[in-house]
Amino acid sequence: MFSLVLHSHLPWLANHGRWPVGEEWLYQSWAATYLPVTDVLRRLAREGHTRMVTLGITPVLAAQLDDPHCLAGMHHWLGNWQLRAHEAAGMAEESYRALGAREHRAAGAALEMFETRWRHGGSPVLRELVDADAIELLGGPLAHPFQPLLDPRMREFSLTEGLHDAQTRWQHRPRGIWGPECGFTPGMETGYAAAGVEHFMVDGPALHGDTSLGRTVLDSDVVCFGRDLQVSYRVWSPKSGYPGHSAYRDFHTYCHDTGLKPSRVTGRAVPSEDKAPYDPELASLAVDRHVSDFVETIRRRLRSESARIGRDALVVAAFDTELFGHWWFEGPLFLERLLRALPEAGIEVGTLTDARDRGYVGGPVDLADSSWGSGKDWRVWAGDQVSDLVRLNDEVVRTTLDTLDKAHGGRALGAPVLRNRVHDQMLREALLTVSSDWAFMVSKDTAAAYARDRAHTHAHALREIADAVASGRDSAAVRLADGWNRADNLFPGLDARRLPGRHGGKS
Repeated sequence: MFSLVLHSHLPWLANHGRWPVGEEWLYQSWAATYLPVTDVLRRLAREGHTRMVTLGITPVLAAQLDDPHCLAGMHHWLGNWQLRAHEAAGMAEESYRALGAREHRAAGAALEMFETRWRHGGSPVLRELVDADAIELLGGPLAHPFQPLLDPRMREFSLTEGLHDAQTRWQHRPRGIWGPECGFTPGMETGYAAAGVEHFMVDGPALHGDTSLGRTVLDSDVVCFGRDLQVSYRVWSPKSGYPGHSAYRDFHTYCHDTGLKPSRVTGRAVPSEDKAPYDPELASLAVDRHVSDFVETIRRRLRSESARIGRDALVVAAFDTELFGHWWFEGPLFLERLLRALPEAGIEVGTLTDARDRGYVGGPVDLADSSWGSGKDWRVWAGDQVSDLVRLNDEVVRTTLDTLDKAHGGRALGAPVLRNRVHDQMLREALLTVSSDWAFMVSKDTAAAYARDRAHTHAHALREIADAVASGRDSAAVRLADGWNRADNLFPGLDARRLPGRHGGKS
């Protein structure tokens, strides 16, 4: 059986800058990936295709796809895209006029789709796919923390609140999750089981490359599924993956007058100014060849793994969803043709839940510390280059827990426990501080200054609210919490009363 798993995630970007890093990142990904990929899945579902993809949507991305500010910003961005295309259509060069006409049509189609299908946010779009049995949705912890480094109480709270958020948005509680960065440390399977999580993803090396079946973790009933790197890297390899083909649109080359992308890759060593104009027909032919190649790659892998283990095997290919469209322009077209071609080739396709329910599960495994980052260990999130962020995260979590424990400890015995929006906002800011994205961006030197600023901004918010709470300045704490909530108003269902207590139970 073949299972395609897509992991959709961006950090909280709303109200925290626009360009070059900030909301622009969200809107580009929305236009290039989330709109066309969900449209592909909806179209295939209407044709009767089911159980096509296991689609992970992190709570922090889901929050932005439903957020009124982000919805308004996205609508504005799409209109601006159409205006830029109109400008290109009036330029002197024929290649730019063709580009402008093509982009104008694409922007118009995206606007129509957004105004008709997305006007109430992303949740109705995803619910429609779930109701049509087109996909399995994976959930995850709030704000995407690197769980192995997180205090167990905060880890439990983040996960259970993330699953609660999924239930609220989609009227569907995911059976599985994509743990942020595929991060794992022994014992997490117990927390997963307690939260009702039945399965999760790890990277292939965590299973020593044997990803032919899901595996229960130690003596739990929780199943881990491993990403098959041999198959996944056929697509997602910086050196030989499909997106680098000469016919595909070049990600890095812009028309600086309009911000549009006019060129094809042409060649890896070809400078931007010498790249050939993009040709959709050439790209379409390349997609056909790569779909055929990928189907054959899956078929060969299924045969070889089944022969090796003496029973029908499982192949799991897993990718960031944003690869399909945002990074690789032709990605949504590739997905559509692939999802049609697989059943036509006689390949059994299903979700991770299908794999579990159909018996593609082997014996127990003792998972070690792991991730899908560089080295398949924790160096990206715990290495020397981010040691300051590790210390910051520890301080923020400790301050949050200590402050809330003292506040709850001072409550009169038997007094009713009322919801406290100050405590809720403290937890929001703490969780935003410990987002795994900031350490990743610093380690990879990708907008590192923005990442550090974001971590310290949320830490500052937490500190000043906590200081007001600890010093008994209740009105100041409310004012500060409300002020920060205007920027960081995600997860309205987050409830600090559900934070696990220091000695078990709830706070």
